[in-house]
Amino acid sequence: MINRARIDRLGFWLFWPGMAALLLPFAGVRRSRIALPDAQSLSNTFGNWGYVAGAVYLAVLLAFVVRLSPVWRVGLGGLLCVALVLVTGRGAHLLAPDVAPYGRVSPGAGAWLALAVAGLLWADAMVRLRPPPLWRLATGGAVLGGVCTLIASGYLDDLSVIVEYHNRARSFWSEARAHILLALGSFGVACLIGLPLGLWAAKSRAIRGPLASVLTGLQTIPSIAMFGLMIVPLGWVAANVPGAGAIGISGIGMAPAFLALVLYALLPVVSNTEAGLRAVPPATEEAARAMGLNARQRLWQVEIPLALPVLLTGARIVLVQNIGLATVGALIGAGGFGAFVFQGLGQSAVDLILLGTIPTVALAFMTALLLDTAVALCRKDHR
Repeated sequence: MINRARIDRLGFWLFWPGMAALLLPFAGVRRSRIALPDAQSLSNTFGNWGYVAGAVYLAVLLAFVVRLSPVWRVGLGGLLCVALVLVTGRGAHLLAPDVAPYGRVSPGAGAWLALAVAGLLWADAMVRLRPPPLWRLATGGAVLGGVCTLIASGYLDDLSVIVEYHNRARSFWSEARAHILLALGSFGVACLIGLPLGLWAAKSRAIRGPLASVLTGLQTIPSIAMFGLMIVPLGWVAANVPGAGAIGISGIGMAPAFLALVLYALLPVVSNTEAGLRAVPPATEEAARAMGLNARQRLWQVEIPLALPVLLTGARIVLVQNIGLATVGALIGAGGFGAFVFQGLGQSAVDLILLGTIPTVALAFMTALLLDTAVALCRKDHR
């Protein structure tokens, strides 16, 4: 009889897609960057060693079916993720000579599914472990640093997406700077506008409803439409306002994308500022008044410090949103990682799409982790 108390539910349910990953292609080999892939199984890639790797992989998955301590789960999940990346890189190295010099070797559906299962198991183990905020941040930095080290070492050079990166290394970093400038710059301007508006809405009931309606209406406009709508007014400004073109304002490019992101960011900035300030306990306000603090002193010394966790939560929402939406800006010439995504779509080149998608996801993940840590530390200080 199986003791159900010893069975971990998530591990049990993830075991089946993890096992299915072994039945799917491990790698795809293409004679050119846009050719259809020729599927290769784990055994075709590694021979008999493929069966050994598959058996070890299943054994680790079975270990997650049993209830283990969070520390063991974190260790096993991390090792499984690292091992899968190393095996994928090794497999690409073995298959690459067959299609050199113009061919590509990419991870197959089985490799992606196995990595997804391993990542979910590891992330679940981290949640159960409940590490301190700085420990979580250090772990995220270590993961990112490990991936960058592997790429720099050349171990993954035969993977198709890394080949695309080396072919476009200079433009990659140029687009990375544009993407970060677009996301962070629009966030900064949105804060300069949104924080005073949020303060006004928190203090004035009359403005609260109309302001929320306008900002909600802006948020409901589809992203592609919003970016397109910015072209006309900024094009007019560039053509009719002296000096506008000299400072970079034009109908296409960075300016309309920047303005669109600012407009999208206003709702979370304003709403979180209002919510944070209104959540300050009235008793705290009365105590501050009794101590002789005027309105400005109460705002900077009492209200904003108490509302800071909510304000940082709003900043997290805005930054992650802007990092993702900045990819759409490439449609109107703003650059960023979206340039690779749309080039890949136009050329039916999956590797180019991944070259734009993976850094965007990594940047959003690290930004969210950094601000989650800041929020957790603020809440800890307020206890």
